[in-house]
Amino acid sequence: MAAPRIFTCLLAAAVLAVGACSAAPPVTGGEPRASGVAGGGADRGQADPADPAPQAPASLTAEAYKGELDSRHGAMSKAVKNLAGARSLKALDQRVVKAQETLQSAADELAALDPPPEVQTQHQAYVESLREVALQLGESATKVGSRDLCTSGAVLTDLGDSLTALGRAGKALEDAGDYKADIVSVKAAGKKNRRLRNGQFLRNGGSGGRSSLQIHNGGTRDAVVSLMRGKTKVYSVYVRKKGKFKINGVRDGNYRIYFTHGVDWDGKRKAFSRECSFERFQKSVSFKTTYTATQIRWHDWRITLHAISGGNARTAKVDPGDFPA
Repeated sequence: MAAPRIFTCLLAAAVLAVGACSAAPPVTGGEPRASGVAGGGADRGQADPADPAPQAPASLTAEAYKGELDSRHGAMSKAVKNLAGARSLKALDQRVVKAQETLQSAADELAALDPPPEVQTQHQAYVESLREVALQLGESATKVGSRDLCTSGAVLTDLGDSLTALGRAGKALEDAGDYKADIVSVKAAGKKNRRLRNGQFLRNGGSGGRSSLQIHNGGTRDAVVSLMRGKTKVYSVYVRKKGKFKINGVRDGNYRIYFTHGVDWDGKRKAFSRECSFERFQKSVSFKTTYTATQIRWHDWRITLHAISGGNARTAKVDPGDFPA
């Protein structure tokens, strides 16, 4: 079975009741007749003139309607801001769900109101926009769970047009009667595909050693490879898909190797924004230099980030929260 490869070179119920009945004797004489009035009152289907006519519920006053909007505005605005500020996948997962629940609840409650007649149209558009964003947030939550979306920026981009429409609907309602309704304070950027150059270091712990690590990323997504010595990240380097790179001058020591694949590198978040995965090699690698009277010997390593025939290194999935920051 193909696997990533890592090797060293020495170098260098309802109940229905049925009742039985018996035949009755024939009726003789007289004339069949039914009498009486069902219901004991006026003819069925006719209203009693004494009953008052039903009254339509009164619309909310402008002040009462403003209070209803204000009571929900803060929670909705906070939910959207918190979503935009999520800095980890775990936080993002939780905040997408929270935003979806908050906006859906507000939309249902506002839909039950009878706003002032002069803002009926704007109110309806606002409620519909809230529901659309809540629906899209539910879909985004699924994508975050499957790692198709990995950063808050990617989620906002995914919401795209629905967020823009909500912003317009909120602004229209505000302009119609000075109501506080615009909850969108963040901008959704267009879809991007940002990349670093092959071999660009995100962290370089320096050289000074004799060993090297050759990295081959034969996959279909770019990668960032990180070497950890104890709890310290010594190296972190960007390797493009189908690319290779060698880290030279690696100092002696035991290192654990982590790598993340993805699409669209978000430099601010230091993470891929889409299609992200997180793994590590199960075994650590040891770089060791040996000096003798006549020789200096050291270990070089080569790793592949994709499965190859004859690969001898097992990898394991890593929880994003445990991946080296």
